[in-house]
Amino acid sequence: MTDRFPTDSQGALFPAATRRVAPVLVPLPTPGPYSYVVPEGLDVEPGSIVQVPLGPRQVLGVVWDGPVDGIDAKKLRPINQVFDCPPLQPEMRRFIDWVASYTLSPPGQVARMALRAPAALEPEPPIAGLKPTGVVPERMTEARRRVLAVAGEAEAWSRSGLAHASGASVSVVDGLVKAGAFEPVLLPPAPLVAEPDASFGQTELSADQQDAGDALSDRVRASTFTVSLLDGVTGSGKTEVYFEAIAAAVAKGRQVLVLLPEIALTPAFLDRFEERFGAKPAQWHSDLAPRMREKVWRGVVDGQVRIVVGARSALFLPFRSLGLIVVDEEHDPAYKQEDRVFYQARDMAIVRARLGDFPVVLASATPSVESRVNADQGRYGRLALTSRYAQAALPDLSLIDMRRTPPSRGGFLSPPLIEAMGKTLERGEQSLLFLNRRGYAPLTLCRVCGHRFQCPDCSSWLVEHRFRGQIQCHHCGHAERTPEACPECGTLDHLAACGPGVERIAEEVVGHFPDARTIVLSSDMLGGVKRLRLELEAIAKGDVDIVIGTQLVAKGHNFPLMTLVGIVDADIGLSNSDPRAAERTFQLLSQVTGRAGRTGRKSHGLIQTYQPAHPVMQAIVSGDAEAFYEREIAERERALLPPFGQLAAIIVSANTRAEAEGHARGLRQAAPSGGGIVILGPAEAPLALIRGRHRFRLLIQGGRRADIQAYLRALIANGPKERGSVRVQVDINPQSFL
Repeated sequence: MTDRFPTDSQGALFPAATRRVAPVLVPLPTPGPYSYVVPEGLDVEPGSIVQVPLGPRQVLGVVWDGPVDGIDAKKLRPINQVFDCPPLQPEMRRFIDWVASYTLSPPGQVARMALRAPAALEPEPPIAGLKPTGVVPERMTEARRRVLAVAGEAEAWSRSGLAHASGASVSVVDGLVKAGAFEPVLLPPAPLVAEPDASFGQTELSADQQDAGDALSDRVRASTFTVSLLDGVTGSGKTEVYFEAIAAAVAKGRQVLVLLPEIALTPAFLDRFEERFGAKPAQWHSDLAPRMREKVWRGVVDGQVRIVVGARSALFLPFRSLGLIVVDEEHDPAYKQEDRVFYQARDMAIVRARLGDFPVVLASATPSVESRVNADQGRYGRLALTSRYAQAALPDLSLIDMRRTPPSRGGFLSPPLIEAMGKTLERGEQSLLFLNRRGYAPLTLCRVCGHRFQCPDCSSWLVEHRFRGQIQCHHCGHAERTPEACPECGTLDHLAACGPGVERIAEEVVGHFPDARTIVLSSDMLGGVKRLRLELEAIAKGDVDIVIGTQLVAKGHNFPLMTLVGIVDADIGLSNSDPRAAERTFQLLSQVTGRAGRTGRKSHGLIQTYQPAHPVMQAIVSGDAEAFYEREIAERERALLPPFGQLAAIIVSANTRAEAEGHARGLRQAAPSGGGIVILGPAEAPLALIRGRHRFRLLIQGGRRADIQAYLRALIANGPKERGSVRVQVDINPQSFL
């Protein structure tokens, strides 16, 4: 027997005197809520954030919906504290339950992502302020007169604010307080960000942009669930279009969430946002200071923060009245979370919008195949922007066949690309060289004995970072100083760097153009986000001639003088077994070449490849994106790959290879049969060792309507239990196959 948390016919809780037991979900990897007694005098409801005892600790928890277990209330421990914080909204609680069920994650672990700022659970204390009393002191000075004159412009001031506004020192203000001219009052905390103004900086839109913006605004005003795919070529002004939808949401008094795939995109976006709405939005990402995260979290749950721009984790902020989600660059792999709770933020954004009954906008110049299919089949509305803003021309694209025009010995840049860079430099314009490989070289080996430098904890080579004098693993972070001698044979000066990274390309560029101002952009460069922002600003101002970068430069940047883009090794992404390899290569190369010519200058894109006949290369150079999508969609449908089928991966890891393999084989033997679902493996993962843990994978494939979650639950329930060092992770719709 179980008793439900007592409610009346409308679902509201009965008064505290009739309440006995409440289910509380704690933000830990627990399978569900625990039952706690509600002490008399405490007022709680579903969504209330509380503090409860769990073993010897005191932990946060959320009063949850649904039944409580049938344990005698006398045996239960009490809720200790109810925080002075608005409760989590019903749609947020449903969202947490949905994500947990879909991803096969413990609900408590999902709830943890919504409670990332425990210090924000109590309201900020008021600020000490001063209020004019009307008393005029006997002794007056010019500084005092200024202070009193300024003080009359508002009902109350902070001490430092009044001094700053009047141009006087704080000691002058203190003297007036002693003279009785001011009395102390308490002021509410200053708002985190200013209120956005929907009509502040309205942009003049083209006819196509206006039509798309009006369509999105109408969907926001309708306040019902819809999904809109904003599909526009690079430079077509998609941001300005979905700003119209944001303005409509602001006018309705609703909150807005804008998801961006990379922190590096945030500074430029914030500037554009401020130009349009007169104020910057709040931010949410991993690089935010803890105190600022607390302020944003509290402002979101209170409803005072109207607009948040953030990375994928912002999806789990407990908004009070969310009315619109925008997923910019919706195709980007960075939206996939692959730690603890495995989820795809784009897909979960759609789920959250459906549960809250409000619209979501997906924006991209190269939409994912899944989104294109959903739009083609009518599940999403598609708004296409086929030309660049102000009729700026797309770059002329050409393939460089590296078999016919190879680089010089020891180099990686072909003669046609070097020649084009020289002409661009002469015109005072900028070039961008793209190589999606960090560091100086992906492999270092000894020419004498053949020894290769490998990570001691991962099955991957150590990447040389010559700027830092290190060789480093990009999977676990292991790093060591670049040796002078081979550790295997002891030979000095015979270590060879194999293959290029962006640092090596930069070295080659300096050799060809020693007087050019050259910069390297990579996510692992020293200085973090602050340095990156300064470098991006320098490029936009024209203070740099040649940019060498990884995929960091492919997304959302607007460089007015950029007229040449060179792809150093276009074939990198095609050389693996990932079923999305062709799609990702097409998206990445299209986005990179789209950095050129955005302000109307004639521009070029040169793509170095050893496979010029490959369909991806032909689609990019011809500009025929539709042909690429048709071919890719047909191949997905033929293979029953997403979105025409479902995939799930089970990753088994352990301290020893035998443990991992044995457990994976036990899971395979426990797999249910039938239901149109097949299981492949186990097989050793391509990255068989990461951080000292051996890895095996199983792949589950089913039809579009197959209940793959039920299949996985049965498999895990019937299979061997996790023991010792064995860990099992489930990844629904995997994006990585390493």
